[in-house]
Amino acid sequence: MSRTATPAQATPLAIQHHAGTGRFEAMVEGLRCELDYQLDERLMRITHTGVPRALEGRGIAAALVAHALAWARAQGHQVQPLCSYVQVYMRRHPEWQDLLA
Repeated sequence: MSRTATPAQATPLAIQHHAGTGRFEAMVEGLRCELDYQLDERLMRITHTGVPRALEGRGIAAALVAHALAWARAQGHQVQPLCSYVQVYMRRHPEWQDLLA
């Protein structure tokens, strides 16, 4: 488990990695926020990010993506962002461009 601060949150976001199911997730106010991925050798395909409407605008999805990308980098994976949110996030954050497959 890791703690990542998001811009609009007063407390850090507790992100858990469930490698067996290919998911990073955080519970916020009793609601599940997630990022799903599939691994193929050294390629991490990020397929979905999901944050309930009641939690939108708090930077939670961005924190999940940054956490997943940091994990991918540490593992030596390249990333194929199939999720449109992750595609936009990576375009807006050039520090992750080296991970693009």
